[in-house]
Amino acid sequence: MGSNAGFALPEIRSGLPIGSGLLTGADTAPVVFPYDGSVVGHAAVGSVEHAEAALEAGAAAVRPVGKLTSAARRELLLDVERELRARSEEFVELLIAETGKTRGDCEVEFARTLFTWSATAEEVAHIHGETVPLDAQASGAGMIGFWTRKPIGLVVGIAGFNAPLLLASHKIAPTIAAGCPVVCKPAPATPLATLQLADIVRTVAARHGAPPEIVQVVTGDADVGRTLVTDPRVAAVSFTGSADVGHRIAREAAPRKVLLELGSNAALVVDVDAHLDKAVDAVLRGGFYFNGQACIAVQRVIVCEAVRDEFAARLSARIDELTVGDPRDPGTRVAPLIDESATRRVLDWIASAEAAGATILHGGGTCGRTVEPTVLLDVPESENAWCEEIFAPVVAVRSVPDLPAAIELVNRSRYGLHASVFTASLATAVRAIEELDVGGVVINEVPGFRSDIMPYGGVKDSGIGREGPRFAIEELTVTRMAVIRPE
Repeated sequence: MGSNAGFALPEIRSGLPIGSGLLTGADTAPVVFPYDGSVVGHAAVGSVEHAEAALEAGAAAVRPVGKLTSAARRELLLDVERELRARSEEFVELLIAETGKTRGDCEVEFARTLFTWSATAEEVAHIHGETVPLDAQASGAGMIGFWTRKPIGLVVGIAGFNAPLLLASHKIAPTIAAGCPVVCKPAPATPLATLQLADIVRTVAARHGAPPEIVQVVTGDADVGRTLVTDPRVAAVSFTGSADVGHRIAREAAPRKVLLELGSNAALVVDVDAHLDKAVDAVLRGGFYFNGQACIAVQRVIVCEAVRDEFAARLSARIDELTVGDPRDPGTRVAPLIDESATRRVLDWIASAEAAGATILHGGGTCGRTVEPTVLLDVPESENAWCEEIFAPVVAVRSVPDLPAAIELVNRSRYGLHASVFTASLATAVRAIEELDVGGVVINEVPGFRSDIMPYGGVKDSGIGREGPRFAIEELTVTRMAVIRPE
């Protein structure tokens, strides 16, 4: 693949990294630059047969991968980070080309990707077990007991389109650290970065005596995904994507272990004592990065009534800071959504909210292919723009009498990934941490704040399990108990 649509993109080998080499002969599909619809490359489209071949190869690799020493796994992960770092500009270009995200957002994604690989490498040394005092019961007198952690087995990792390199890394790196092979399925719209990453990992793996099957990639449709998650040889499925798809995967994958990082409609609460300018800044930063296509982007802004008018005025005065344009331009803050169908859906939700009584404070339409940065006031709770994940540069503002009402409104959602509260009160912060029914509570920052080493995940319909190297490794290993009665 060469230079397309003004991009200097790396050469990505044709075929799918399955088994010990590349499977060729598959159909291909164009990868499109969302900003103007131009074709930036082509990628192989996997089939059910490709998925079955990857599963067979992955199952055969479970034991060889599981036997890799801690030193080999650690050095493998660090070498991948070094290889990625050496190709930073080409990966940023690749991410802009296939996701349509702004240059700044893609640079952040790449930096976080590097950190994820190096941080995961350091966690390899912390995979350990404990002794168990078996003699706490009379039957265990004189016996020795301890447990260790063992690799869970073959893992299937399915990633979303909005951060393809970072999400694939959060699937692949901890799986390798745990001593497991992984079959990764990228989103159909954004396969290129994942294919390039897999090529790097497999090349590095060979230096450390690891089989290439340690990482395989299968692209394709829902039938391919279903084949992967329902195979009895799979020990765990790690999925990042929409709630509806995640719930279906959980049903189809049973009784295999599932880790689900699903959607949300993240809330930002503005209390009466909040620093309003900082809260407005958080909405501008947190509601529109990744073009609004982030599961912890600000969607619901819940403002205590006493400061509602002032907050709305300050937000309205600054919304034009969000420059719409070509994502290749460093000054662009908001660019098109991943495809036209996503844009049509969002415009329909905005129109429905307005018809139901919401006021459009700003935006509501399109600028070229881009959904304008949009602020809605008083969206009814039953409207999709409030109660579902809009995944777009759209925020909805509602007011409530006080903090208890705000907490109750946040918790009425079926989702529970992250929420944030802006307040000057330590008591309010502690109350929010105790009472908000979400996986993460952020005080005086955007709900989209995520350190890649912290436990990350949600409750309710936002998923189950936790990502972050240490926590993903724990999810992808199982305890093995050893009981010894010395002779």
